[in-house]
Amino acid sequence: MMKRALFLILSFLVIQTATAAESFDHSIWDQLLKRHVQTVNGGKATTVDYQGMHNERELMQDYLKKLSATKRQEFDGWGKEEQLAYLINTYNAWTIALILTAWPDIASIKDLGGFFISPWGKTFIPMMEDGRSLDDIEHEIIRESGRYNEPRIHFALNCASISCPALRAEAYTGERLEPQLEEQTKLFLSDRSRNRLKKDTLEVSSIFKWYDEDFEQGWLGFNSLESFFMKYAASLDLSEEAVQRLLNGKIDIDYLDYDWRLNVAK
Repeated sequence: MMKRALFLILSFLVIQTATAAESFDHSIWDQLLKRHVQTVNGGKATTVDYQGMHNERELMQDYLKKLSATKRQEFDGWGKEEQLAYLINTYNAWTIALILTAWPDIASIKDLGGFFISPWGKTFIPMMEDGRSLDDIEHEIIRESGRYNEPRIHFALNCASISCPALRAEAYTGERLEPQLEEQTKLFLSDRSRNRLKKDTLEVSSIFKWYDEDFEQGWLGFNSLESFFMKYAASLDLSEEAVQRLLNGKIDIDYLDYDWRLNVAK
């Protein structure tokens, strides 16, 4: 009996250790988001209390240091969902950190760019033993690696601007990534200030123009923007008739101007 009890205890500890090694603790980021991100319009948009984030910058730095301490070998040992959650949280947290370098004298993230380089092109993120930019994380690691093929990341990555999809008021986790991404997608597409049908024109966010190839590379078998919109017809409030017209090329797609003003809480 004693041997069996000892075996069960050791087995439990091995499982717990393996689980810990295969995940990353985003609880600090989760706390900061829940305290300083405010939902607007039923969660279709959010604003950020940057002053509140600034007041907790030491806690923010603790999280950023923890992100930066992650080794490539450790990252490679995680599952795809855990990796992607880490990358999304890393992108969003460092975007907030970038805004805080100029807070409160900032009206747009674009203010942090220069004549020769955008704020997204700046190499300022220590990550997996290398220096990275926001562009590196989004375009090279997530989009071009060929590992994820996940267009819904565009509704999770936040660029600190009014027209951006909402910064989710909780951290992404590998365990819950699928429902989190799905909810973010539906919330964004349900926002009529960003996506709407007007007579024979579907007016959508410029995100779909900038990253159209991501929505056309076969995710869930969808190879066009039209088929992607068909999947989310309910969120876009498209009737069956409108969906058929869209698929038959009888509805034009137009792209709305992007509002780059800071998504700051009033």
